[in-house]
Amino acid sequence: MIFNITLHKLKWIKKILFLLILAIIIRLGYSQLISYKSLTSKAITSWQRGFPLEASRGKIYEANGETLVDNLTTSSVIVVPSQIKDPIHTAYELSKILGCDEKKMLEKIKKKVSVERIQPEGRQIDDEKAYAINRLKLPGVYLVQDTLRYYPKKNYLAQTLGFVGIDNQGLLGLELKYDQYLSGTNGSINYYMNAKSKNLNIYPADYIYPTSGFDMTLTVDNRVQDVIERELNNAYATYNPDSILALAMNPNTGAILGMSCKPDFDPNDYKNADSTVYNRNLPIWKTYEPGSTFKIITFSSALNENLFDMDKDTYYDKGYEIVKGARIKSWKKGGHGLQTFREVLQNSSNPGFVEIGRRLGKDRLYNYVKKFGLMKKTNVDLTGESTGLMFDYDKFNEVEQATVAFGQGLSITPIQLVRAVSACVNGGKLYEPYIVDKIVNPKTKEVVYQKKKKLIRQVIKEETSKKVRDALEGVVTDGGGKNAYIDGYRIGGKTGTAQRAINGTYAGNGYILSFIGIAPIDEPQIVLYIAMDNPKNCVQYGGTTAAPIARKMLVDILPALNIKKVSKQREKAYVWTDVKTFEVKNYVGLHKSQVKSDEYGFEFLGEGNKVIDQLPRVNEKIEEGQKVKIMLGK
Repeated sequence: MIFNITLHKLKWIKKILFLLILAIIIRLGYSQLISYKSLTSKAITSWQRGFPLEASRGKIYEANGETLVDNLTTSSVIVVPSQIKDPIHTAYELSKILGCDEKKMLEKIKKKVSVERIQPEGRQIDDEKAYAINRLKLPGVYLVQDTLRYYPKKNYLAQTLGFVGIDNQGLLGLELKYDQYLSGTNGSINYYMNAKSKNLNIYPADYIYPTSGFDMTLTVDNRVQDVIERELNNAYATYNPDSILALAMNPNTGAILGMSCKPDFDPNDYKNADSTVYNRNLPIWKTYEPGSTFKIITFSSALNENLFDMDKDTYYDKGYEIVKGARIKSWKKGGHGLQTFREVLQNSSNPGFVEIGRRLGKDRLYNYVKKFGLMKKTNVDLTGESTGLMFDYDKFNEVEQATVAFGQGLSITPIQLVRAVSACVNGGKLYEPYIVDKIVNPKTKEVVYQKKKKLIRQVIKEETSKKVRDALEGVVTDGGGKNAYIDGYRIGGKTGTAQRAINGTYAGNGYILSFIGIAPIDEPQIVLYIAMDNPKNCVQYGGTTAAPIARKMLVDILPALNIKKVSKQREKAYVWTDVKTFEVKNYVGLHKSQVKSDEYGFEFLGEGNKVIDQLPRVNEKIEEGQKVKIMLGK
């Protein structure tokens, strides 16, 4: 009986063993034949240690191909904690070279991770530090390729370009706005190690190449930007304003040709810069009352409604206008007397513009402000644009209507003003401004993005725009903008002198001085705007201080843009305060003794007695008190 029970148990044991062996065989077969690839992949992944390779961001170029933003190849530190034999010694050596806290370094290298990147102190280190670390041959410490964003022209176009963070991600300006295009795809070097972090030589290392980001070309023209940067730096040093800005635009497309503001900063060292400086790109961020430059908008609107003939109809400026009990004064004591409406603009008569505002009426003036795009953002492709402020329609009564007509009581940005004035002179078309021209794949040269000009609306008639251009040329030849007059170029423009509003009330001292210029006025190719906030040690008028700065810019910009001089232009109306100019004669080829003039002096350069060259050239003009440079030779 006992023997039978034992046999019965053995049979069950055999069956169980058979099933177990069969299950093992099936499992092994499944692993070897069916899930081999999946299991191998998981195993390799567990053995793999990836050393990151940073991708280069796309470069940024100005319109003529000059590099504005580039990349430098550098090194970064990573550690494999399991390979570090002496963590305390390693932490000491690394902290000493990298200039950081030893305890924090020890915490990083003792982390329970396969690979640890030492940052920020170990990111994008200089060659000297990299050499020092490499020379120590510390187990588990590696140097990997990294890239450092580099701005070769430093403060040049700083607020517009912006900068990137430690991980090469865009943080400000164009770097942030177009980060998805500029960012590349990182690569890596993948090694295979066992649990003790020893290399598994049966698997070769994988090298995954990083992919660079797309390159970007701006509409900014270095022939314009170079001059803007130079003259703003000079003016900032001379007048010590709280801030100064400039913006240049092609009025026929909305393309930004140049922009800058001071104070500025170096994007290569943004960590040590003032955040209130780099966060404020003043041409698109700063809002303030435009002052008399806004009169171009009011004048254009009234002309478009045929409310006056600017040469036949007149207005008598007695020195003030009374609006709802408020006395609105002229800047000139006693007023300008009887004027045509062309002269109302030339003389920048506030009472005259109160009358123009009356003729337009509440609805039309309010609607033109809206049609010129002054109540909303321009949608320029930059970060940090402000909207500006305008009275609500219900609160836009007679006094508000009168003050807005001459540029007081509303707040707009420089880019809003420049775009609106561009519409006044380009035939009446309001365009969307932009600064990025195209984005290109650097390997294939394929254009992945191309900006086309975008027409928003027709604001005024083309014939009206022609009259406005004519009137604005008169401001420069006969009005308050005479300091922007340039021999050989037909310039139009308007000055501005606005009170500074702080916390809703006007400041007791200081003004925002501005000038907006259009050139050439018969076929505009550039609209240039200059504004200074609270300049010191100068006459507080836009025509006296801001217009000469714009003139200095245009004197160099116009020939650089291959805009030819004209033989005929309106003569400048001189007053006793104006500096006289004289036409320079031809002295080339003459003997030194024959070089004479009763109108200007000479400065002789070189050796010899024969004139071989001169500056200014023949028929160009020189201001009273200046000297003609005469180059002598044998």
